[in-house]
Amino acid sequence: MSATTGANPGIDDSHMRAICDEIGERLREMLRREQSGTLPARLQNLIAQLATADHEVAPSIAPSLDEMMSDIAQEPA
Repeated sequence: MSATTGANPGIDDSHMRAICDEIGERLREMLRREQSGTLPARLQNLIAQLATADHEVAPSIAPSLDEMMSDIAQEPA
């Protein structure tokens, strides 16, 4: 999860997986209770935000070659 978002919440992998599993289970249960077949407005909004975020290009955390060369040039000899 943190690899795709760039976030580091300070939670180990096993706890992160357990949290994701619990969120998924609660979402499945909530959706099962829905009789009308439509999602609540709040959930529709969150899913739309997620779809939008999936299509956005995330900024790179790695420096560009120009930035690395600039840093090397500025280092004291």
